[in-house]
Amino acid sequence: MKKQTDSQIYIQACLVFLVFISMTTASGYHDYCIIGAGPGGLQLGYYLQQQNRDYIIYERTNISGSFYSTYPRHRTLISINKRHTGKTNKEFNLRHDWNSLLSDDESLLFRHYSKDMFPHADVLVKYLEDYTKKLNINVQYNTNVRNIVKYKSDRTFAKHEYMYEFDDQNNNRYKCSVLIIATGLWVPNIPDLTGIDYAEGYETMSINPDDYEGKNVLILGRGNSAFETADQIYGATGLIHMVGRSRVRLSWSTHYVGDLRAVNNALLDTYQLKSLDGLLEASIDEVKFVKTGDKYGLQFKDEDDGPGLMIDNFALREPYDKIIRCLGFKFDFSVFNNDTQMSRGYGRSKKFPRINHDYQSPDNPGMYLAGAATHSLDFRKSAGGFIHGYRYTARSLSRILDNRYHQVPWPSTTVPLTQMMNMMLKRISEASGSYQMFDVLADLIILNDDNTTFTYLEEVPVNLIDKLEQHTGHNANRLIVLIMQYGRDFSGPGNDVFRINRATGEPADAHNSNFLHPVFYYYEKLPTEEEMKRKTETLPRPNKIHHIVEDFLTQWDGPVSHILPLRRFLEDATNINLRHSFAEECMKKRLLFQTVPISCQQDFMEGQGLKGTPDLINLSKTAKDM
Repeated sequence: MKKQTDSQIYIQACLVFLVFISMTTASGYHDYCIIGAGPGGLQLGYYLQQQNRDYIIYERTNISGSFYSTYPRHRTLISINKRHTGKTNKEFNLRHDWNSLLSDDESLLFRHYSKDMFPHADVLVKYLEDYTKKLNINVQYNTNVRNIVKYKSDRTFAKHEYMYEFDDQNNNRYKCSVLIIATGLWVPNIPDLTGIDYAEGYETMSINPDDYEGKNVLILGRGNSAFETADQIYGATGLIHMVGRSRVRLSWSTHYVGDLRAVNNALLDTYQLKSLDGLLEASIDEVKFVKTGDKYGLQFKDEDDGPGLMIDNFALREPYDKIIRCLGFKFDFSVFNNDTQMSRGYGRSKKFPRINHDYQSPDNPGMYLAGAATHSLDFRKSAGGFIHGYRYTARSLSRILDNRYHQVPWPSTTVPLTQMMNMMLKRISEASGSYQMFDVLADLIILNDDNTTFTYLEEVPVNLIDKLEQHTGHNANRLIVLIMQYGRDFSGPGNDVFRINRATGEPADAHNSNFLHPVFYYYEKLPTEEEMKRKTETLPRPNKIHHIVEDFLTQWDGPVSHILPLRRFLEDATNINLRHSFAEECMKKRLLFQTVPISCQQDFMEGQGLKGTPDLINLSKTAKDM
């Protein structure tokens, strides 16, 4: 046998080492595995990176945010990019920046990437690539995850008993203790209807208007993708008819960003002005699509095949040159095996997987969702299906994971009770997370037992407050919940949201505010799990409630309209005088009374360098001895 030279041995050793490195990087174990490098996965990855967690993101394509390289098909985003607000406060400005992800890098604000109010989708793809690279987010590309399975494990990282394993298109195996699905909704929704194959899909249709020159087009769907398509081609077509099972929902009427936006709704003009284009409410489940020659038509399912229709004034009786299916997208359930298959949501949320309010699958302990797929929790209610909403729910999920698996409590601030109103006023006029995720994320003010301090938690999922300690690491008895809400009977597809009396400016009438405004719920004790299940409003009935009247500028800083009513509510709830006094007035009160307002107590203690909870009688005696 020929003896190997030293150089050959060295080369073989290097090859073995490289194979080992490729095996440990391409496959292996991580504490956290995130599936999908879209905005939701990247946002969660950022926070795991900040906490130095062992994580990795697997992406099936070769770029981050690959969905936006194709969609929307006509390339104009409906997320606003308002670059100028008159403010320099970053938190306030994020209220009107719907494309940026959260980070500490000021260069990663979307206003540096586009001047357009509704930017081009290619710019978002570039932004997400830069976000990944600049923040060194750990993404493994070209990894198509499949066959997710769970098995019992004795690993000590997770408090639950399961681990997850899956493979990719090259049969590499991966393992993790906590699995986060951030794949969004990207599978086209194709109903099981006779003749649906005659319809071109939104995902493959031509976006060249010349291909529709002089043609009659039927569009299936009533959302932004359907109207976006109509807007791009209606100048070339003979006519456009649009059919959907429900009436048009305008976002300015519903206050839901996923409903039809003004940037896409030009077809409403040509319909209402009777210029051939038209909209029809009908269930397509009752029809079938037929082809006669090179034309397409609709028939009721119980009719015989043929070009004629039994009802001679049926609105869609004329033949069409093209049918385009624009029925939205749904979650990809195919990546799971039978043991890990996630339950679907209910009703119109069935396109989403069902999850608990801590973003965890009820079917699979240790499996969570992030990004657009978490929208099942606030579908048609808040902004959780869009970047400007789920960037905050992803941050909330990271804090839940920190507490559950690393015993890191939810970030909080404990300050003197006299500062409570100032913190509240600052948050309601600046905070972006609770502003965008209204009705969903709330600030929690825990009134501590010492009766002189409070602990402030920002943007906690409001439906977790019955299990506050379990999810945040903070315990509470008395609690104030600060949440943003619209008026209950104001919004809706049939309501006139431009009526003359649409707003109120009277503080005494604040509970009738229609537009977004702060609401405070005071509880003497935490609501129970049963009370949370029975609630008909955002929260169970509190001991006391206070609405701050809506404000045209969304700046709740009016001394009479906003600040004074809030102080009276807080004093009533805490039974403590929160008014501030001048030093001379505090001195007089110390000399004349056994007890003094809390502001005088804390000002005195700070001046004397004292710490701890003051004894009111001893404090007044000290003042008399001075």
